[in-house]
Amino acid sequence: MFGGKLTALRWPERERVSVPALQTWCEPARPLIAERTDDRSAQHAADDLLHIEDVRGTFAVQTRLRGRLKVRAEQSAAALEVMSRFAVDPRWLIYLPPTMSPSETSARPGFLEHPAEAFEAFARQGIESVVCEEKHMGSRAVVVVCRDEDVAVQRFGVSGGTGTIYSRTGRRFFGDREVEQGVLDRVAGAMSAAGLWDELESDWVVLDCELMPWSAKAQALLEQQYAPVAAAAAAGFPAALDALAAAAQRLDPGTDEGGRAEELLRRYRDRAGLTEAYGKAWKPYCWDVSSMDDYRLAPFHVLASEGACHSDREHAWHMGLAHRLAEHGGGLLVATPWRTVALDSAEEIDDATRWWTDLTSRGGEGMVVKPSSFVAQGKRGLVQPAIKCRGSEYLRLIYGPEYTAPEHLERLRQRGLGRKRSLALREFALGIEGMQRFVEREPLRRVHECVFGVLALESEPVDPRL
Repeated sequence: MFGGKLTALRWPERERVSVPALQTWCEPARPLIAERTDDRSAQHAADDLLHIEDVRGTFAVQTRLRGRLKVRAEQSAAALEVMSRFAVDPRWLIYLPPTMSPSETSARPGFLEHPAEAFEAFARQGIESVVCEEKHMGSRAVVVVCRDEDVAVQRFGVSGGTGTIYSRTGRRFFGDREVEQGVLDRVAGAMSAAGLWDELESDWVVLDCELMPWSAKAQALLEQQYAPVAAAAAAGFPAALDALAAAAQRLDPGTDEGGRAEELLRRYRDRAGLTEAYGKAWKPYCWDVSSMDDYRLAPFHVLASEGACHSDREHAWHMGLAHRLAEHGGGLLVATPWRTVALDSAEEIDDATRWWTDLTSRGGEGMVVKPSSFVAQGKRGLVQPAIKCRGSEYLRLIYGPEYTAPEHLERLRQRGLGRKRSLALREFALGIEGMQRFVEREPLRRVHECVFGVLALESEPVDPRL
């Protein structure tokens, strides 16, 4: 941290590696400020420094959308661990996306989530129209890309590249810098071909995207959680079914014992079918990745560019630009199917519901329903920026192979969404606030306290399946 060298032991190669210390937090020519000498933080003297006191302990962030938001000490401690060890250079890190609340739990037979509840939730808030976007099964990725390296230096103060791609927790998405730069070059090329640099009057842009395949980042989850469950079921159920079938044949079905054996055999056949469906549920989201061309990037928000935070635009505008990018993306960039739904039109609601049903029946994850306005105010204040509605087979991954059994589905219908919804609104307000501050050229510390706040709130104890 003082401009010297960092040494580590690479394992299992047992090689000692020594590299120059990263100069993000303290330039050698500037002394590390251990204590404040007045009311100013370190950024007033050097905007590329971050002072730990700004984000340590309990602190509050004033936002334009949600007022004053408090971050507790235990939350900031968890965020500091992630941010200091794993995050990209903080000068790139101007935005983190919020969590997303699911639709209210459906009472329809066989469904835990259904579009009707999402439409009704927005209609109760006085929202007149919404957009429905296909929910890609991948990993959320924020893409910060500049027209060239000079722009990266002049606007972000970072040299050695034209941008970065990071996850919801601020971690660099690609371990291979060449692959990352290749993706950035393709995005920048699409921006040029679509004429968006000139249209936005900017040499940089921040995009909110989904990066696929899901397996590219979730391989460990597949290997350690999902696949073992499916493999155990495939190994165990045939033997159990053979034993139960043999028992049922030996017993008279007219007796109590025979009736119980038949019922147990039926239940195990149903369970075997559910776990077989579980083993197939993630297949549409996974494929082999051997080069950059095997990835797919689906942009859906043009978050910010020079002089503008585009939260004042309608979602139709964002999707229009995203589709123009996809046309010039050379196969890497893909367009997200979407549609507008007027909430006073039963016909449009029915059409959107059929679209969702067809999408999920073909293996799709589901859809995201958003107010037509990026930022919407309803009868009770700020409205949820997005509500996800996931299909039954995708939820099988989340809640387990047998979640659709009546006894399990009834229990899951008692899930509470209040904390998740509150978290989504607070993180959304912080994310927008951070981008607005960056666009207005406020000091890095002012931008970063918003980003840090989003990451800190993510440590709140909320059911991760929601």
